[in-house]
Amino acid sequence: MVKADLEAVVKFNRERPDVYGNAHPKNLLRAIQEDGDHLSRLSSRHIYSIDQFEPESLFQLFRLAAKYEANPDRFGTSLQGKILISAFYEPSTRTRLSFESAWHRLGGDIMSITDRSTTGIAKGESLADVGEMFNNYGDCVVLRDTNANSVREMMSALRIPIINAGNGTDEHPTQAMADLYTIFKWKPSLITSMGEEKINLCVVGLPSKMRTVRSLLKLVALFPQCFNQVTIVNDQTREDMFDEGQATQLTEAGINLHTCDCLDDVLPEADVVYINAIAWEGNSFNQYGKQFHITSASPLKKNAIILHPLARGAELCSSLDNTDHNWYFAQARGAVFLRQALLTCLVQRAERVLDIV
Repeated sequence: MVKADLEAVVKFNRERPDVYGNAHPKNLLRAIQEDGDHLSRLSSRHIYSIDQFEPESLFQLFRLAAKYEANPDRFGTSLQGKILISAFYEPSTRTRLSFESAWHRLGGDIMSITDRSTTGIAKGESLADVGEMFNNYGDCVVLRDTNANSVREMMSALRIPIINAGNGTDEHPTQAMADLYTIFKWKPSLITSMGEEKINLCVVGLPSKMRTVRSLLKLVALFPQCFNQVTIVNDQTREDMFDEGQATQLTEAGINLHTCDCLDDVLPEADVVYINAIAWEGNSFNQYGKQFHITSASPLKKNAIILHPLARGAELCSSLDNTDHNWYFAQARGAVFLRQALLTCLVQRAERVLDIV
C-alpha cells in the first residue's frame, strides 16, 4: 500500500461514522427515556431466545449500552467481585472475546473453557451436572454449543443466569440485539418517529439454517413500526428458506415480507443489508448462497449500511471496508457495550450504573 493510500485509510478510520456524526451513542440516549423497571425485570434471568423479550426491555438495554459506549471510562467497577464462566464448546472469536471484554471492562473476573475435551463432559458427564457445579463457581454462565438443546439442558440445573451465545442452528440472541442496537444507533429517528419513518431491510442468508438470521428476524417482528419491507435473498425454495412459523411470525406482525434470488435487484432499494453465508450444523459449518457477493461496485443505495455477524468470506468484499457502507466493524464494536448492559442486568448490578448521570 502506497503512503497516500495508507493515509486515506487512517483518515477514514479516524472519522468512521460509528464514532462520529449522527451515529454517536448519545443520540440514542436522547431518543430513549430511561426506565429502570424494565431492566430490573432481567435480574437473574436465563437468556436463551429473543422470544423472551418485549420492545420496552430491549429499548432500555439499548439505552444502557449507549450509556456505556458514550462514557466507557466511567464504568470500571460495575461487576467487581463477580465471576463469569465463559464456556465455548464451538469455535468462536468475536462472541467469546466480546463477552469476556465486556465483563473485564466492568471489573469482573473470568473462568474460561474453550475445549469440552478438557471437562467432565468428555467423560460422559451431563450438562445438567456441569450446571450444578457452575452454581458453586461463578455468578453467570455464557454458553456456546453445537447442540441446540444444550442451553435448556443446563438451565434446568442452574441457579445462576445463563446466556445462550449460539446453540447450533437455533438462535444467537445477543448477536441479534447487537445488530438492532447498531441499526438504532445509525438511525435513532426510527425510535422517535413513532412509525412515520421506516427502512427497507435486505437479509442475505437462510433463516432456517442460520441462527443469526433467525434471531434477527424475531427481533424485526417485535418492531414492525421500523421496517417498511424485509426481503430475504437466497437461492433456496421458500419451503426450504423458512422453518415452520418463521414467515408467519413476520407477516402476522405486519411486516411486508418478500423473497428473492437476485441480490442486485434488491440492493438499490435497501437501506440496511444484512449478509451471512455460514451456518453451523452438527460439529462443522456449511456455506449457503455462495453466488451472492457484495463489493464496492454493487448497486448499493448511497446511504445504505452493511451489517455482517462475521467472520466473513467471499460474500463480503474488503473493498467495502473503507466506505461509508461499512457498519459491520461498528456492529462488532457495539456488541461489547450491548453485552455489558445485559450482563450488568443479569447479575443485579444495573442500579449502580443508572445512578451515574
